[in-house]
Amino acid sequence: MTSRIALVTGGSRGIGAAICLSLAQDGFDVALTYASNEQRAIETKDAIEAKGRRALVIRADGARMADNRRAIEAVIEAFGRIDVLVCNAGRYPYGTIDHMSDDEIDSTLALNLRAVMIETAAAVPHMSKGGRLIYMGSAFGERAPLPGVSVYSATKAALIGFARGVARDVGPRGITANVVQPGPIDTELNPKNGDHADTLTAFVANGAFGETSDIAAAVSYLASEAAGYVNGTTLTVDGGLCA
Repeated sequence: MTSRIALVTGGSRGIGAAICLSLAQDGFDVALTYASNEQRAIETKDAIEAKGRRALVIRADGARMADNRRAIEAVIEAFGRIDVLVCNAGRYPYGTIDHMSDDEIDSTLALNLRAVMIETAAAVPHMSKGGRLIYMGSAFGERAPLPGVSVYSATKAALIGFARGVARDVGPRGITANVVQPGPIDTELNPKNGDHADTLTAFVANGAFGETSDIAAAVSYLASEAAGYVNGTTLTVDGGLCA
């Protein structure tokens, strides 16, 4: 085995792209999915290959059940196995529950939770000892510090229970399942100078937004051999939002 294989869903930009590059730096060949921004996905692919690793770009809509399984199949076809699955794709609907439409609820559940379950079910048969399942949760799964995050928080809290159950399912095979819970991270979709940045920062003990590299470092750790005894738990990287 000359390298390990990782799949990062929603890996074209932001936290996902940072994870892809961190894993490539660690020696992984990396597949990534994207929903619509092909140009950014290609840029991330080029950056992975610039580090001397193989890369695969897969267009997939995580809210579609068939696309979730197809993404896993594409990785197996290209690389023959999967060692690390990072479920990063997600959506953040903002609004109080009385203003949340049925479609918004359904699409959030589909992408943030159902997709993770389906991808896990499809990936595990192709994993061996040392496999890693890493789910991107949120500090809002532990704490809802402001109105308008109920549906989002529910999906991220559910990942904690799912990871615990999956850890029991696959632990005997030497595979781990864990959740990384970011706090406010400076990205294009959630910039540190955005409209709600001051409100969020007020809840953070560090008094500042984190960087995508903070989350990528946590994922790299969980993907490594050093984290082999870390299973069924959460790694919260939130600057103290939940403190």
